[in-house]
Amino acid sequence: MKTNIIVNLQVEALHNWPDARNIFPEVGFLSYPHRHIFHIQCKKQVNHDDRDIEIILFKRSILEYLTEKYDNHNIESYHYHSLDFGSRSCEMLAKELVIKFQLDYCQVLEDGENGAEVIV
Repeated sequence: MKTNIIVNLQVEALHNWPDARNIFPEVGFLSYPHRHIFHIQCKKQVNHDDRDIEIILFKRSILEYLTEKYDNHNIESYHYHSLDFGSRSCEMLAKELVIKFQLDYCQVLEDGENGAEVIV
């Protein structure tokens, strides 16, 4: 039997796909930075039922990592702050989190609709 802890989080961020206008002209607008609420689900195996990894702290560590790496101080106003994933896709972000946090699974969706999952 295998047990995973699961964390779900959401972050507001910009990203773009520079080659979209060349590969799929009908969605060429994706070449330019655009905003999403990225819905991220991470699963990590634990070895016993008494939380060898505390779920709340694990979620905080993922949020801190994303904020430290992708914080964009150029996009700020009084009540607004966004991360900037640059040209990273949902697939790239999921793989990055799998590697960084030794996850068994990661799903990254744009606005809770479309995205990618990585299963180890």
